[in-house]
Amino acid sequence: MASFSFGSLLILSAIFRFVLILYGEWQDANMEVRYTDVDYIVFSDAASLMASGKSPYMRSTYRYSPLLAFLLIPNTIFHRCWGKFLFSASDLLVGYFIRTILKKRGVPENLCIGSVMVWLFNPFTFTIGTRGNCEPLVCAMVLKILLCLMNGQLLQAAFWYGLVVHFRIYPIIYALPILLILNQNVFKSGLNPALQNWSKGDEKAPQSNLPSRLAHIFNPLFLLRSIMTKERIIFGLISGSIFIFCTVLFYYLYGWEFLHEALLYHLTRTDPRHNFSIYFYHIYLHHEREFSVVEKLISFLPQLVVQLVLVLSFAQDLPFCWFAQTVAFVAFNKVVTAQYFVWFFCLLPLILPWSKMKLKWKGVLSVSIWTGAQLHWLMWGYLLEFKGKNVLIQLWLASILFLAANTAVLSLIIHQHKLSALFVLPETAVDNTKKSKKCN
Repeated sequence: MASFSFGSLLILSAIFRFVLILYGEWQDANMEVRYTDVDYIVFSDAASLMASGKSPYMRSTYRYSPLLAFLLIPNTIFHRCWGKFLFSASDLLVGYFIRTILKKRGVPENLCIGSVMVWLFNPFTFTIGTRGNCEPLVCAMVLKILLCLMNGQLLQAAFWYGLVVHFRIYPIIYALPILLILNQNVFKSGLNPALQNWSKGDEKAPQSNLPSRLAHIFNPLFLLRSIMTKERIIFGLISGSIFIFCTVLFYYLYGWEFLHEALLYHLTRTDPRHNFSIYFYHIYLHHEREFSVVEKLISFLPQLVVQLVLVLSFAQDLPFCWFAQTVAFVAFNKVVTAQYFVWFFCLLPLILPWSKMKLKWKGVLSVSIWTGAQLHWLMWGYLLEFKGKNVLIQLWLASILFLAANTAVLSLIIHQHKLSALFVLPETAVDNTKKSKKCN
């Protein structure tokens, strides 16, 4: 697989996406079912409004940052496919970032190529961008943050983090693990942090003492001594300033509409339409009455507990922590659509080289469980939406089954993953180098 160069892989992926965009134009013009995502039409309409000096929020259901509409203004000036090419280019950039991150961690070329292919040739990922969904942009920014941290570029990482949380609020879940890994002994001024390299061996992974971590976190003295470090304060101030700057700027330009549609709406969102979430049926039954703020926010409690456990268990292995967090966040969310799966698919290639799971049996089993539960849900969704059958109970049960499938697959991935801290302390890095020389 290594003989198939990364450059060739990237060119092939670009051609494939170009053909899909052209095909999408043909399907939109000649078939009843459109290839283009309905959200792309919303983006384009909002961009057209912005180009004419109006608020993008005059377009109903536009619930994104004005930055997205601004990026798609060329849709109006040049061609309506501009945004699709932009999102597909971001898709390819994610592939480039994946390889760069893995190479920096010493992963062999053949494993790098295989991992990148999991992203570039995943049906979910190459259709998302070519249909006109903006998620590849978000994925590219998330990986850029990780790459900046690995390079010791703390200010750049903070800038991109503040921007991505403004652009798409879900990466706020990465704040705690980022702060936990900003060790002042690792991020020394003028020095690149030492990275833990990939190893083929089966060294015993470092075990996380969760009760001890919880005890430390709720100890006021520990909080003052270890959390309030220069690196964490700088990261918090820069990222927070970028987020606040964008929020204040667009509030000044577009007022309450921006604040509600782009930010507050996503915190208290309740969608009565059928989706993968286990909450959809309850929302469907009660959507005619106004949900209280407490009711809207209470669904965050399971998410909060799961996120806290995952962060305290895996924060030092940052890519794996982000992956596990994202899978859990999506699975327990109030609204779950297929486009959200891209959020963790961009992180999956970063953990594959450290997985003890073989494709045969356990790998196939995981894919089969996850795909089978999704296809089962889609079957009932098809009967409801296209055949008009009253199968809401069956669809809700399928949502519960899908949550169980996500939980089972995530548990299996965690069990089969070899934990490897992203960063090592300088003295540990020196010791590892000495051991390596002795072995040679």
